[in-house]
Amino acid sequence: MWGIVPAAGRGSRIQPLAFSKELLPVGSRHDDGTDRPCAVSEYLLERLILGGADKICFVISPGKSDILEYFGDHYASAELAYVVQPDATGLCDAVFRASTVVGQHEDVMVGLPDTVWFPKAALQSLPDADLSFLLFPVEHPEFFDAVVLDGDQVTEIQVKQPNASSDWIWGAFKMSARGFRELQSLWNARERRDEYFGTLVNAYLAAGGRGVGVKAGESYVDVGTIDGYRTAMALLAETAEGRSRLRARASSDGARPLTTNNGAIA
Repeated sequence: MWGIVPAAGRGSRIQPLAFSKELLPVGSRHDDGTDRPCAVSEYLLERLILGGADKICFVISPGKSDILEYFGDHYASAELAYVVQPDATGLCDAVFRASTVVGQHEDVMVGLPDTVWFPKAALQSLPDADLSFLLFPVEHPEFFDAVVLDGDQVTEIQVKQPNASSDWIWGAFKMSARGFRELQSLWNARERRDEYFGTLVNAYLAAGGRGVGVKAGESYVDVGTIDGYRTAMALLAETAEGRSRLRARASSDGARPLTTNNGAIA
């Protein structure tokens, strides 16, 4: 299975940086007995691998060679590939540029590389459907893509809509090989005018397609703003502290991780 990482955005909300925003140090990780800074996009790669991805495609802009230099040809157990998106023309364009390397019979998962979310293995809850969304509760859905459900069936994606009728947003999604190709064909038929994935999904649903929403997410933070960066650091510190308490008490009823659902402006 492929994981797709759209990383061609300019990151204008958190500039100035001397490097790609996907390499922003957020928290740390234990590597070969040493703590080292962790690039924010590493959290997504870890979650894609836990979700079943054995190959990951970064979609980068021409000026983001530092991402290639940082990650190289593999991360943990996953092989990495890189595809160039010449201009930052939206998520749909980024996702479907990965069709250069994604095979005709391969499923895909997509996540955003400037986010941190829990639980880490939540992608494992997504079914083998043509299109399924991993959902997270937030306090301000109007800043994200809110997902309206009828049971577990997606009826509408409300793209950054004031007074959104759902408090659940998608944080990642999965497509079967057929779903990926059907959505790409629809995007092409619509003259590639969809910038947001949500507007394309609404057209897909109107044409008879189906999507599933799974409310398996607990906390979601967009690290693309200063407020989001601070929230992510607090979230990671709390989860690390919780793990320390669990180890110290050797108990399964230790403190729960902080559930942060206010996010940051997307």
